[in-house]
Amino acid sequence: MGRKRKHGSSRKTQAIHEETQDAVFKTAPHSFVFHRGKVGVTVRTLIQNLRQVMEPYTARKLQVRKNNVLKDFVNVAGLLNISHFLILSKTDKYIQLRIGRVPRGPTLTFQVREFCLSKDVLSAQKKPDLSGKVFDHHPLLVMNGFTGNEKSIQLITTMFQNMFPSINVNKVNLNHIKRCVLVSYDPETKLIDFRHYTISLAPVGLTKGVKKLTKTQLPDLSKYNDISEFIERGGNLSESEGEQDGPHNEVTLPQQIHGRGNLKAGQSAIRLKEIGPRMTLELVKIEEGLCEGAVIHHSFIHKTPTDLLADKKKKELKLKLKQSRQTKQMQNVKKKEKLKAEHKQRSLEGMKRKHDSEQTKESDDESDDDIAHYRREVGANPDKDLFPSMGKKRKRVDGSDVPTKKVRKNPGKEDSKLKQKKQAPPGFSKKQQVAKQKKKKEMQKKMGTKKESQTGRKKNMMPRKTGSGGKTSMGAAGKKKGMPKKMGPKGSKGKAGFKPKRKTGR
Repeated sequence: MGRKRKHGSSRKTQAIHEETQDAVFKTAPHSFVFHRGKVGVTVRTLIQNLRQVMEPYTARKLQVRKNNVLKDFVNVAGLLNISHFLILSKTDKYIQLRIGRVPRGPTLTFQVREFCLSKDVLSAQKKPDLSGKVFDHHPLLVMNGFTGNEKSIQLITTMFQNMFPSINVNKVNLNHIKRCVLVSYDPETKLIDFRHYTISLAPVGLTKGVKKLTKTQLPDLSKYNDISEFIERGGNLSESEGEQDGPHNEVTLPQQIHGRGNLKAGQSAIRLKEIGPRMTLELVKIEEGLCEGAVIHHSFIHKTPTDLLADKKKKELKLKLKQSRQTKQMQNVKKKEKLKAEHKQRSLEGMKRKHDSEQTKESDDESDDDIAHYRREVGANPDKDLFPSMGKKRKRVDGSDVPTKKVRKNPGKEDSKLKQKKQAPPGFSKKQQVAKQKKKKEMQKKMGTKKESQTGRKKNMMPRKTGSGGKTSMGAAGKKKGMPKKMGPKGSKGKAGFKPKRKTGR
């Protein structure tokens, strides 16, 4: 029976390795690469290329929306250990690149004179060497020509050095160095060239045939009887296929590096292949803060000390106005919150009073129902001691002692007789109003007597005699009442349903 494997030591080493990686990742400088304003498709592609340069310590899939402001990125930067912003913007004349230190600056503003995308650089090469593992580790920074006592040059140097992680020469693992960024400064033209390369190593001191054997793809040996023939003939390599190595690119390796022939203490040649992007930058100005603040250096505009003092006072005044607006806004917010809390308290108190009134009303209704039930069953009024609330008056909800007035839902005849007094129209005095009412009553009496006299005459009218046969005919009143043609004795009525015939004149 085999022995069990112990995984304790391997797990411990793995945990230690993860802790060291986390510590390095936290201490390394991180960056955001994004744009501001409207930019074209070409500038957006350039942003993606710059993110590849800054990998793995950058936000590869950073989403930027129109409504985002610079303050939003600053607020998020502290949580993600972001130390630098690379901001690209476009104007009518040129493309602008701003490199700012988070959160308090300074900010370097460059004009992008020329640039070339990564796809254009790779398309110009015959055999481009670009794999995904190249971007697993940060690039090596190489700076050239940044010499001088000028403050602007020193500030540019420190800014670029702090953008990339520092390297300890004694502890660095050469297998992790796969890329390099070259930043060179030309003091005559005052332009900065930005380049991006991949690094590869090839063993030195071997014949061309042996070099071909050390590659991953083995050559075709079917034409040779022995491998010695292939080595002696140089592997049928052309002169253009071999790269010219010399003391300018040959080094002695202090470590063993991945790849055939790259042994420790052996000679190898360093070879660079450009993968882009390319940029030619010109410094425009340097600001104290992050995209704001006093201008420390300007390449095109030179101001006198009085102008600088005036600009400083103007910015201080602007800052004071901003602070006053902020304080006023905070006071308004607190005032609104206070009013909202008071309104909420009043609403709760009103709801409580309403609930209490409903409960008292329900209790009164219940007591009234009990009294009515007692009367129906017993046939007499109950004693006051049996129902204590029987003789008590109901109190008002608002707590006042004034008794409430009962209002009938369906008013009877007595209530319908009560009419509200009409108010006098504007412009009339009380005397004029009384006189007008008297006059109106007199007119009504006169009209009433006339009506009574007319109706009495109509009732007392007798039918007049006609000239023929002693037959009578009815007048207007008789016709209206529907009297029959032949009248019986006094007080007698005609037959039911009998209709008199209408006669014409005499």
